[in-house]
Amino acid sequence: MDVSFVIRRRLEEFGLEQRDLAQAAQVTESYISQLLTGKRAPPAPNRTDIYDKMDKFLKLPNGELARLADHQRKEQLKRELGDEPTPLFREVRELILRKCKPDTARQVSAVFEKQPFGELERLVTQKLLDVVKGLAQQELENESWLRAVAELGGRSYEEMRVIVLEFLDTDIFDVSVENCVSFLDPLIASWDIDLATFALEIVLNDRLVSGNVKKFEFIELEPEQQFVEEPGLKGFLHDPSLSGTATAEEVAFLKQLRFKGKRPTPLYYYRELQNLRDPLHFRAA
Repeated sequence: MDVSFVIRRRLEEFGLEQRDLAQAAQVTESYISQLLTGKRAPPAPNRTDIYDKMDKFLKLPNGELARLADHQRKEQLKRELGDEPTPLFREVRELILRKCKPDTARQVSAVFEKQPFGELERLVTQKLLDVVKGLAQQELENESWLRAVAELGGRSYEEMRVIVLEFLDTDIFDVSVENCVSFLDPLIASWDIDLATFALEIVLNDRLVSGNVKKFEFIELEPEQQFVEEPGLKGFLHDPSLSGTATAEEVAFLKQLRFKGKRPTPLYYYRELQNLRDPLHFRAA
């Protein structure tokens, strides 16, 4: 028993039409029609609000359609496993490279060409999608925002909701040119990556998004690589007059301190230790 079967049966029981369900779910009648005929896969439950609206309208137990959709999608995924992923559309790759900072774009482009849809291309594309889909999901319930975007594109509010729902259901294997035009292009201002550490920085369009810089760190370090001892810290630890009373917890805190440019002296660490111990510098939880 799948999602479309349950929906059709409930519509028949209550004498309802597809347009009634579309109105209740705030989507287009065409979207509901494609969902019921199997032309469109049911969207992922954790990326949409449509199932809650349809459960309520069809008088189904809360979460029933989401449960069926999750099972149906897992079964479909099992059938498709083993298929080789197809490369991105050329237009999608061109957009991603165009958004990359120029100095980095040349290096990234060379890797993309050498390893089509390889680890780097999948990593960058997935992170860009994750960030933009997170924003789109936040705005799904923002009716004024959706109506404003819909008007800019000459679409109805219901059509815009369908576009957002479809986008939230995409992944790197089926991202489309329309996804790029509607979301990636306007929301992503630029991105950059350190090819040595895979640290990724994504800058969003500040006219549309507040707090518009997202950073991700991917480098994995061995335990002995995680701490590089500062000369000043080494001098501090070897001078009993400065560090003789320091506890293991306090030393661990001092080791976590990081600096750019000027290097701290042993005296700095001693003063930092006193600041750490001074109750005037801290408030009770």
